[in-house]
Amino acid sequence: MPDDTATTPNGSVIEVDIVSDVMCPWCIIGFRQLEQALGATNTGARIRWHPFELNPAMGPEGQNLSEHISQKYGASPEQSAQNRAHIETLGHSLGITFAFGPDSRIVNSFGAHQLLDFALSQGAQHPLKLALFQAHFTDGKDVSNTATLLDIAESVGLDRNAAAQVLESGALAASVREKQKFWTDRGISGVPSMVFGGKYLVTGAQGAKNYAELLNKVVSEQAA
Repeated sequence: MPDDTATTPNGSVIEVDIVSDVMCPWCIIGFRQLEQALGATNTGARIRWHPFELNPAMGPEGQNLSEHISQKYGASPEQSAQNRAHIETLGHSLGITFAFGPDSRIVNSFGAHQLLDFALSQGAQHPLKLALFQAHFTDGKDVSNTATLLDIAESVGLDRNAAAQVLESGALAASVREKQKFWTDRGISGVPSMVFGGKYLVTGAQGAKNYAELLNKVVSEQAA
């Protein structure tokens, strides 16, 4: 399977670029909804993930999730809890386990983005991205921790020593920054942001039905 192909298609294949942050629950929700739409429309997708940091200034210690939501969005503890419950319920319907708890934390994701950039060159970006979502949201792991990142990298078949060199040297930091700038310069200010067939931008997790309609539109245009 090519490095950026998420599904094995029986029909048409389209390009889907997803601008995303590992810290964003709506990014994995949106992807699972897209996955449902791909199955429903018998469409294959070559998916490539692109970096976006929701909290680029986040310190190495991270921040308690509830405190972060309160400070950044002005949500009360009750509103924050209600939102997490909604995400958990929606996630369950898509096969995602969001294990939110009182100690859940937001952490800096720049290291994870560098690792994803490395994984792209190794044909393992997509499985790594999904493994990072799993580690953060389900397993409660600190995906800003280098040792944790290396464990995850190794679990998807990446060479641990090569991955360690990438993280320790910061060799791909400039590449990640350049890719972030590419998308922000094009007006991307939130995630998930998906570009279908190189021309249609969809922001937010829009649901399988809406994704399916767009997939059919792109496939029809490509066949014309």
